[in-house]
Amino acid sequence: MRFHDLRHSCDTFLQALGVPPRVVMDILGHSVMAMTMERYARALPEARREAAAQMDRLLGGARSGARS
Repeated sequence: MRFHDLRHSCDTFLQALGVPPRVVMDILGHSVMAMTMERYARALPEARREAAAQMDRLLGGARSGARS
């Protein structure tokens, strides 16, 4: 593991903790959000599942017999 890889780990851990992207950007020392979001941000599996669950709740849950 390279020392620089720790930056990616830091971003991943902060994201998992729900730290706002603006704060992560500041911690990593970036001057623009695009650098943080394009190079470092990763969609963690749990965050993806939670997003899908929130969408399901928003849309009223799965309908029996309904397929997309």
